Amino acid sequence: MKPQTQPREFFLDSIRAYLMLLGIPFHISLIYSSHIWAVNSVTPSDGLTIFNDTIHAFRMQVFFVISGYFSYMLYERYERQKWLKVRLERVAIPLAAAFPLITIPQLFFLANFTDKFSNWSSMDFYQKLNITVWELVSHLWFLLTLVILTSISFYLFRALKENKKSRILNIIRDADSLGKISILFLFFGLIYAAFNRTLYLFAPQLLGNGAFNFIVMQTLFYLPFFFIGACTYKFANLKSMFLKPSVPGCIICILLFAAYMINQHVNTPELYSMELDAIITSLLGILMVNVVFSFSHYVLNFQSPFVTYLVNASLFVYLIHHPLTLIYGAFITPLIKSDWVGFWLGLVFVFGIAFFLYEVHKRIPLLRFLFSGKWQFMKKEENEAPAANSRQQQN
Repeated sequence: MKPQTQPREFFLDSIRAYLMLLGIPFHISLIYSSHIWAVNSVTPSDGLTIFNDTIHAFRMQVFFVISGYFSYMLYERYERQKWLKVRLERVAIPLAAAFPLITIPQLFFLANFTDKFSNWSSMDFYQKLNITVWELVSHLWFLLTLVILTSISFYLFRALKENKKSRILNIIRDADSLGKISILFLFFGLIYAAFNRTLYLFAPQLLGNGAFNFIVMQTLFYLPFFFIGACTYKFANLKSMFLKPSVPGCIICILLFAAYMINQHVNTPELYSMELDAIITSLLGILMVNVVFSFSHYVLNFQSPFVTYLVNASLFVYLIHHPLTLIYGAFITPLIKSDWVGFWLGLVFVFGIAFFLYEVHKRIPLLRFLFSGKWQFMKKEENEAPAANSRQQQN
């Protein structure tokens, strides 16, 4: 293993932890939004709908940039085979463990305590199988996507490390402005949108297929963000660009947020809503990397035991929060008349139980292994590795 040569960057710890945990207010606000979910309040809240849309518009794009950044950091440290083994252990083991421990019980809950499967008896075999895939993968999709992106990056990162000549790498390497990178992601968004429209016209059944969406569509959309994260570690000029605040970038983000919400609530697939969504979120995602990085670098670049705790807890808390949110929505939401009161009580309910369960699971070696991909007693060199890198391996 190569020695560490770069100082720890505390703001990246903070971004990673907060983006992961932001999934909890996202799903609780989903209950009270105008979006149809497994559980919903009687009267949706316009404010919580806007809040929910705002989180959804950029969170995972920035998350995958962070994941790509740390993944390539580890790629520079380990031999390729060792890197692949470490990375897959950290994401594939929690993914495999979460199916029997989280999403299968969650599927049972949805079938028996919500109206999610009210028309189950009228479905054919394919429909039953497809909806089962959707619900089993559920909020674990990002782990599945990370497994696929890690496998792809086993080959992709080699080209990056060796600085092989390619048009895209040259564009990224020579980028000296946020505008140039934004144009590149606008181009990616257009390609993805064209592919999506082709499927919509000639194979619409694929767009409703759970396995195809999780394996193909999610991977294609987030691959550019994952790779630009790796390039951000590799090329100092790119990282400096993301760390420099951009007033025009912030203004464009506000306009894109407005366009995103209009497209979500007014437009239809016949009028290219899915394609516009891909284009808007591609461009918004990369601009929000600049907003999030520059802001966090300015206010969060310091060592904090609290953030360290959140980073260590974030994966487990995120994995367990989804069934807790469904339980809250099914049993407690109907008892609370105010959407905003319900939202804040939901945060207390889900965060409180999730962190309690995290403390319980820390004391059980098998559960620690299943939800982190590593045993308690690691090799001496792994114990001495910087905390920022070892924690990122958990993602």
